[in-house]
This record gives sequence, C-alpha cells and structure tokens, in this order.
Amino acid sequence: MIKVLVAGLGNMGLSHALAYHNNPAFQIVGLVNRSTPKLPADLQSYPVSADYAEALARLKPNLVCVATYSDSHADYACTAMDAGADVFVEKPLATTVADARRVQAKALETGRKVVVGYILRHHPSWIRLIEEARALGGPYVFRLNLNQQSSGPTWDVHKALMQTTPPIVDCGVHYVDVMCQITDAKPVEVRGMGLRLSNEIAADMYNYGHFQVIFADGSLGWYEAGWGPMMSDTAFFVKDVVSPNGAVSIRMPDSARSDDIDTHTKTSLLRVHKVASGDTDISMADEPGHQQLCDREQAYVARAITENLDLTRHMQDAVQSLAICLAADESVRSGQPVKL
Repeated sequence: MIKVLVAGLGNMGLSHALAYHNNPAFQIVGLVNRSTPKLPADLQSYPVSADYAEALARLKPNLVCVATYSDSHADYACTAMDAGADVFVEKPLATTVADARRVQAKALETGRKVVVGYILRHHPSWIRLIEEARALGGPYVFRLNLNQQSSGPTWDVHKALMQTTPPIVDCGVHYVDVMCQITDAKPVEVRGMGLRLSNEIAADMYNYGHFQVIFADGSLGWYEAGWGPMMSDTAFFVKDVVSPNGAVSIRMPDSARSDDIDTHTKTSLLRVHKVASGDTDISMADEPGHQQLCDREQAYVARAITENLDLTRHMQDAVQSLAICLAADESVRSGQPVKL
C-alpha cells in the first residue's frame, strides 16, 4: 500500500485526497494545509497539519501529492524526493523553467517518480481527439480557449492564483501539452498579448491573455484564457484542431456554463470533419466527471509506482509545455515575440 501525504486542500487537493481515500492502493497518512480546511465527511478522520516539513519528516510517506499554490510546487516536490518519496504535483510544475528543470533533475538524481497533474491525459474524449487529429495529418491549426466567468468564491480562488501565475500559464499548460502531443514538432516561437481587466489584482498581473505558438512543422497554435466576473460566457470553450485534410472539434451543448467545473473537462461530442467524406459525430455521453477523472489520474500514479513506469518523456513534455506558456507570459510583458 502506498502511504500518501496530501499538501494543499483547495479544489484539486481535495479531489485528489478523495481519489486516494477511495483507492485501495493508497493509504492517506496525513493532510497539510496552512489554514484550517473545510473537509468532506470522507476526509474528516485524517490528521491535518499546517507544517509541511514537519509532517513529511514525521509521517515518512511513500508519495507526496503537491496541490499547493504554483510558486511552492518545485520546492515541495524536491523536498519530498530528498525525503525518499515519489511525487504527484499539480500543474503547472513550477513558475519558472529553471525550477521545472530542477524538479526534473532531482527526479533523475534520486530515482523517484514524478507525475504532473495533466488531467486531460486521462480523459477519454481528449485521448480520442488526439488520435483523430493525428490520423488527419499536419500541419495543424490549433484553436483552443477556456475563459471562466468567475465570481464570489471562485473569483477569490482565481485572484489568489494570480498572485503568482496568469491564466494563460495556469490553464495553458494543459492545452499546449495537447498541441505538442498532436504535432510532435518542436515549438520555435511564441507571441503573446494580455490585459488587466480588474483593479482587484496586482498592477503587474493580467487576468486575460492569448498567445500563438509556431511549430517547426509549420503548425500554428492559439490559446486564450481569461478569469473574472467581467468575462463573456460566449464562445468561452473553443476546442478545434484543423489540418489540410479536415478538422476535429469538441462540441458543447448550448446549456454549458463557464463557471461549472465539470464543463472544463466534460464534452458533449466530438465532430470529425474530413474533406473527402464529410462529418462524423462521436458521442461522449458516458465520459467521466471531474472527480472520476481525478480517480483515473491517481490510479495512473499507482501504476507508475508499482509497475515502475518510465516517466522520462512525461517529464520532458511537462517542462516543454510550461516553457511555452512562460514564453507567452514573457511576450505579454515585453511586447516582443520570444524565440524558443
């Protein structure tokens, strides 16, 4: 049984903790949160600590789940590996490329497993979208966005995240990872733009941004993300991949809302459009919800540990997608394209 310590009990941390609680491969030995968390009934029997280092030393877990704010991810992950634990770390892996590479190097040095929280890699609709897009052949145009009309507690969470990370980085790593899985080509240049649309965030932060990625095979990627009560709920969820031979798109029902967390992962159907043969709709009605995806993700973590899976490519991909998004942030701030 894998003894796990969960650090960070926000939305994702609680979901991962529930996944561990319900999976017999894991035993939760402790929870860590700086403030007193409001726990669901299933988690209320586990001990909670405010001190990560003390809990790590005392409980000696086999696995640490790092679901804290982004600026602590690299330090928490490296500390866990030095203590002999494998790591699951939420995305983004770090807030700088240097820190992401530090985690990658520490995994090689210690021989510990590191799985990064790219939940779409465990999502049947996205797995199918990638397969269908690759079958069309490139070069590709990627048109991807996720805007969230957030208010109340959700806007508070977004404002806290933006103390360290803009939306195009926090969310963008998922979708850039999808682009890279489809094209397999190296990214060569990133161009970004962003705007601060709220006085409730720091003067040097922006809550709306978009960027373009140019790949070595000629493929072009566009990603857009915005958070806040001012964001439009129109065309907030665009997921298109276009090639000379056709297109693959995720289609959402008209009732979909940007402030519903399941909307960020659930789909209605895939539409595969081929120049030669027209449209085919693939129903995704039976796909898992958010918690079920977290369950699948942590089941993969168990496999990675017990079956000694080679995670070298997984880590390389995580560092690359983060580097692209951080280059986009650099371009927003400098007003200049960034070569990779």
